Amino acid sequence: MKANLFIVASAIFCMSCTSKGHEHSVEEKFTVTSPLRTDTCLVREYVSQIRSLKNIEIRAQEKGYLQQIYVDEGQHVTQGQLLFKIMPTLYQAEYEKAKAEVDMAAIELQNAETLASKNIVANNEVKMAKAKYEQTKAEMSIAKAHLSFTEIRAPFGGTINRIPLRLGSLIDEGALLTSLSDNSNMQVYFNVSEREYLDYKNDKDHKAENNLDLLLANNTMLPYKGAVELIESEFDNETGNIAFRARFPNPEGLLKNGQTGKVQMKVPVSQALLIPQKATYELQDRTYVFVVDKKGEVHARRIIISGSLPDIYIVSDGLKTEDVILLEGVQKVNEGDKVIGEFQAPRKVLSNLRIQAE
Repeated sequence: MKANLFIVASAIFCMSCTSKGHEHSVEEKFTVTSPLRTDTCLVREYVSQIRSLKNIEIRAQEKGYLQQIYVDEGQHVTQGQLLFKIMPTLYQAEYEKAKAEVDMAAIELQNAETLASKNIVANNEVKMAKAKYEQTKAEMSIAKAHLSFTEIRAPFGGTINRIPLRLGSLIDEGALLTSLSDNSNMQVYFNVSEREYLDYKNDKDHKAENNLDLLLANNTMLPYKGAVELIESEFDNETGNIAFRARFPNPEGLLKNGQTGKVQMKVPVSQALLIPQKATYELQDRTYVFVVDKKGEVHARRIIISGSLPDIYIVSDGLKTEDVILLEGVQKVNEGDKVIGEFQAPRKVLSNLRIQAE
């Protein structure tokens, strides 16, 4: 009985070995392709700082008690709208006094002119009366300005930010009342390397200039495109970067001063070598492809990636246009395996991906 079991087990083992050897000898069919060299656009991301088109501090211009607050935090205001009022009693009295002195000086001037016309007083008396009149008018203007400073109005339309003081607070001249932001359009600042700056300047079709996207902190895209409006005049010697400023529309007020995000800019790349991302695999933080030789054997080859698009890698080293690479079955083959390659033209392969080569 034991002998029979041994014979059966041996037979099963032999059949298993024969089956595995047979599997390895069969050449499977896989789709292969080649890299494509063409002009394209590379999407590059830059960490950015978002700033309001206008953002200023609203400060008191006079000392006194805060009598009225006409707005609330987060409220949109229009240009010239009354925001705060400082108790005007003292400044109102000074203005009334100055106005009375103007009236008095006007009467004195009129009397001097009448007497001078009758040769009772000299013309110098008239000049002195006129000078006094002009002086009192100037003092009244100053008093009126001080009185007007007790009413704080919005210098432009925008959104009211934090109001740190409350009604009745005694405030000094220069005290911070709030800040005001014009968020109708936002200015977004980001830094670009020298090489990327040169690529941008070589973009004769200006594709990058008016086609910016803004990725927000929650990984959602702002639904409006931005445009580069300013490049600073010099590079930072420490970082080797130069600052760009872009403008994005903000009709819903989603963006606020001080936010962060990532600007995505399409930079043209001349004669880039493109391969599908699915033709690659990673090993110890290095990227490889399987190259199929003339005998049909696959060999792993390390490649250097200089940029990426959705579904596509831009290869800077490791491949040539005449190389044949495995497109499918990357996880199924091993070094030295033989395959039967079904070739697909690289442009056709890339055309089926989300981003097409241009």
